[in-house]
Amino acid sequence: MSEQTTDTTMHIGELADRTGLSTRTVRHYDDVGLLHPTGRTEGGFRLYTQDDLQRLLVIRRMKPLGYSLEQMAELLGIIDRLEGVDGAERDRLQAEIDAYVADTEERRAKLVRNLEWADEFLGILRAK
Repeated sequence: MSEQTTDTTMHIGELADRTGLSTRTVRHYDDVGLLHPTGRTEGGFRLYTQDDLQRLLVIRRMKPLGYSLEQMAELLGIIDRLEGVDGAERDRLQAEIDAYVADTEERRAKLVRNLEWADEFLGILRAK
């Protein structure tokens, strides 16, 4: 593959820009096994695809909800396996995703409550 990106691939800097994350964070997710570049240039630079971008956006969305790296890896693994199975295995994996949905709803509700408290606190400070 050439040093230039194509319409279907991007270098780490573009991936970072498109997700609002730093290149250091993207490299960290690669190091811990959450995200791997789809390819590399002849010069060894990481190349990412739209699928990689979507995977990184899932990771980015889980982070503020307090999910651990292990939980992120588990969910991404479930999502990866879900595409290639059917029948009872698909039902089992879907049940695991449903459990993540319920957990995410609880975590989101807690964030909303904390945001309300932060707004109350700002109101107190602004009234002083």
